Amino acid sequence: MKRHRSIRSFFSPAVTPVMPTQSQINTNLNLSEEVETGASNIPNDVLTEMSVDAPVEPPVEGSPLVEEIQPPSNDPLPTTTNAAIEFDPTEIVVDPGLRKPIEEYDINIRDIVRREYLLRGPCQPIGYVYPKKIQSGRKRSFLESWFKKYSWLEYSVHEDAAFCFYCYLFKQPRRGDNFGGDAFTTEGVSNWKNATQIFREHVGKVDSLHNCARQHCEDFRNQRQSVDNVIQKITKEQQEEYLGRLTVILAVVRFLLLQGLAFRGHDESRTSSNKGNFLELIDWLKMRDEGAKILLDNAPGNNLLTSPFIQKDMCEACAKLTTKVILDDIGDKKFSILVDESRDASIKEQMAVVLRYVNDKGHVIERFLGVQHVPDTTSAALKGALDAMLLAHGLSMHNIRGQGYDGASNMRGEFNGLQRLVLDENPYAFYIHCFAHQLQLVVVSVAKCCSSVTDFFNYTTLIVNTVNASCKRHDQLAQEHHDNLVRGLENDEIFSGRGKNQQTNLARPGDTRWGSHHKTLCRLQLMWQAVLEVLENICDDGPTSTTKTCAAGLLKQMESFEFVLIMHLMIKVLGKTNDLSQCLQRKDQNIVHAVALIGATLQKVKDLREHGWEEIFEGTKRFCAKHNIIVPNMLDTTVARGRSRGRGGQLVTYQHHFHHEIFNVVLDQLIVELNNRFGERSTQLLKCIACLDPRNSFANFDISKLVELASIYDADFKPYDLILLGEQLETFIHEVRNETKWSSCNDLGKIAELMVDTGKDGDLDLVYRLIELVLILPVATASVERAFSAMNIIKTELRNKMADDWLNHRMVCYIERDIFTAIENDKILRHYQDMRKRRIQLPHSSASTSGLGSIAEEE
Repeated sequence: MKRHRSIRSFFSPAVTPVMPTQSQINTNLNLSEEVETGASNIPNDVLTEMSVDAPVEPPVEGSPLVEEIQPPSNDPLPTTTNAAIEFDPTEIVVDPGLRKPIEEYDINIRDIVRREYLLRGPCQPIGYVYPKKIQSGRKRSFLESWFKKYSWLEYSVHEDAAFCFYCYLFKQPRRGDNFGGDAFTTEGVSNWKNATQIFREHVGKVDSLHNCARQHCEDFRNQRQSVDNVIQKITKEQQEEYLGRLTVILAVVRFLLLQGLAFRGHDESRTSSNKGNFLELIDWLKMRDEGAKILLDNAPGNNLLTSPFIQKDMCEACAKLTTKVILDDIGDKKFSILVDESRDASIKEQMAVVLRYVNDKGHVIERFLGVQHVPDTTSAALKGALDAMLLAHGLSMHNIRGQGYDGASNMRGEFNGLQRLVLDENPYAFYIHCFAHQLQLVVVSVAKCCSSVTDFFNYTTLIVNTVNASCKRHDQLAQEHHDNLVRGLENDEIFSGRGKNQQTNLARPGDTRWGSHHKTLCRLQLMWQAVLEVLENICDDGPTSTTKTCAAGLLKQMESFEFVLIMHLMIKVLGKTNDLSQCLQRKDQNIVHAVALIGATLQKVKDLREHGWEEIFEGTKRFCAKHNIIVPNMLDTTVARGRSRGRGGQLVTYQHHFHHEIFNVVLDQLIVELNNRFGERSTQLLKCIACLDPRNSFANFDISKLVELASIYDADFKPYDLILLGEQLETFIHEVRNETKWSSCNDLGKIAELMVDTGKDGDLDLVYRLIELVLILPVATASVERAFSAMNIIKTELRNKMADDWLNHRMVCYIERDIFTAIENDKILRHYQDMRKRRIQLPHSSASTSGLGSIAEEE
């Protein structure tokens, strides 16, 4: 019987069949895997000779090829002079006015570029304030409502012009009946007076160039109709097996992303004892799941799905869908931005962006948007990177209603900083200096307010470093503390209980986190006796005379009344500021509550200044009596600090020295710094915001100031809205003061949630809008700092060559793990399948039905 020839055989010369060598077999297998990822670098003449027409079948056990064929290598194929140009993701530009025409891309990567643009969708900036210009004697501008009427429509912020997404991707040769074909792809349309008529004429009839481009786009998205898919004749069973393998691979990818673990190993060969987390986890699954073992072991050699390209595509799909959930939750709402920059393990400057908004349930949400490499950290460079990131995600700079930074000069500069550049473009993006960072500066200033306190912290650092200088001393300190606890329990001096008397050790204080100093002082007080015993042992058995002398000096300092007094005082002071710092760093913290917390802390410090000396002094004396420390007579005199007794230095009493030169100075400095650092509380904006403080049944409520606050946001409240707002505020305050369900709410965030639950956000929409604007004002940049902590987990010294996109995708999934874990596997696999031209398609039940291909044209 005559064998039927494939379609491709008619266009290629006949080749004498020969048995393939081992290297040719491996090359063919590697090529097939590269073809699946859309990144093949094999010359066209090699592609012609290879047979890819027949469906792939697993080798039969016992056949000669089973022993000879090796699994495909994960390394990319070596490039040749005829290799195709590689795709550069940085060439994808969101703004249609700045894009390079499709025709200028190399023909080998045009389809990849098209798929990337299709995944991103048309550029439709929602919430953007479109500029107006005089046309036919009237001010006209682009209308956002046109996006809903024409799904293909794009808007260029740079050119202030409209473009066609379909025609850009699949532009057809121009015919005489085509209207504005070139204008919608190159120059753009900016005639807003006749825009709707121009759009309708551009769409034209059924066979117009626009509709032909649309049909090409739909056909391009449907990979099942491609020639390669028809020729290969992949069976349904093979598609089901392909789906099963993808599901197993996705499970492995999910685990590694959520744990922040590395994917690849240094040696991934078959003989390696450690092939990396990804391959090792796949082997572990095969040993424990017979179904996974059958699926993966019987996979064709060119469809193992273990290539690094597959891993990165899968991670990108996970990150893109996670970000999409966040953007869908934001919608067209107003939001604030939290921005900071830091170095990563490869000495690259990375800029992280977090969005703060109020969701549909009235909850304050902070979500990580992404991280981007910025080679230059000037304010102009940061502004450009921020604009690009927002535009890439379809967010408008004009929807920003707040910005928060850590206070660096390039961020908060009054004249040239990033906040100034954002304010120049959007005057409603009010800047709030990170409250937690300001509090940090307050504590640092207090720690340096007088020489006695400065020396105290220097001695504390020396004590911790000396005691923990070696493993022997560390273990000795832990054992001494354990023995002291046992003796205390036997003598009924302390009592046992759940969570009490845990094994602990001295914590090293951090220079940038003064909350750690509070922990250090508390543990020093708790382990006082054990620390003294270790220092005594060092004095006796120290390796050098310098070490012995240092330990002896530290013993003398610890057993002085001044050291103990300052320790008790700073534990009290740092305890108050540490509690405030923890509250300020909550993700759902709002500006009203933060200002109230600062005011309450300031009042507590003032009370401590007026009435707290006796309590601290008596507590110090009890501690000294317990540990046999000499308490000086407060009426005796001592020379003033920094003065010589022999040269007639000023003499003061111990009472004056401890009370006035230490206690009062520390608390006075704390009060002054709190007032100076948090000067924003006295601005007109926050004075008006304070009227929404719900404590004491809205005791500070003032309708006139709240209307004044709304007038500041004149882009969100029209003049007529201000009149209605006054009436709605009267209704609002009457209800919250007379209904018990409102009186129990002492936080503005809870008020917003209750308004949504009771439907008041619709009845009192202007009041809710005002509360929403107040809630999205940033309080602290702790979310950005946590993002950098995640970056240090993902990108380490051993993984310092991680690409920027790879790092961003992993950070999005790791940080927003609650969203990522809720995304269904089916959605991720559909997105993954649409990212490249795949050799095998998913079964019909899992086929992609989303995207531009399903958008119905409105003619």
